[in-house]
Amino acid sequence: MQFRRQRNTPEPEINLIAFIDILLVLVIFLMLTTTWSRMTELNLTLPVADAQPEKERSRLIVLSIDPRGQYTVNRQPVSGQSVGDLMVALAPLAAQDVALVISADAQASHQSVVHAMEAARRTGLSQITFATQASSATPN
Repeated sequence: MQFRRQRNTPEPEINLIAFIDILLVLVIFLMLTTTWSRMTELNLTLPVADAQPEKERSRLIVLSIDPRGQYTVNRQPVSGQSVGDLMVALAPLAAQDVALVISADAQASHQSVVHAMEAARRTGLSQITFATQASSATPN
């Protein structure tokens, strides 16, 4: 004896058209709300200095910067690392037709070179050059 009647129920099926519509709306929403930023990184290749040697000047002031940021002016150590300390050291040497040569170590910080340039500007030294190392490759 069977008390239950069997019903012929159709198999459930997934409505793909509605599913595709929902996915399309989600993709459009995500594309509109996403921020399209990427990490930027500068790959720098520094230039090599193969210029002609500079003509001799009557006076040169050589400002050296070591890797720790210590300054020397014409081989005399400067007592501090601030712009004011450099100005005190450069002021007596500043005169007309004087060129400042900044010889910074490759490991010296950018800030220490900027301090040197600022001190030179404040003392009136406008002719500034940077000491570089010649490249090992010779042009043909």
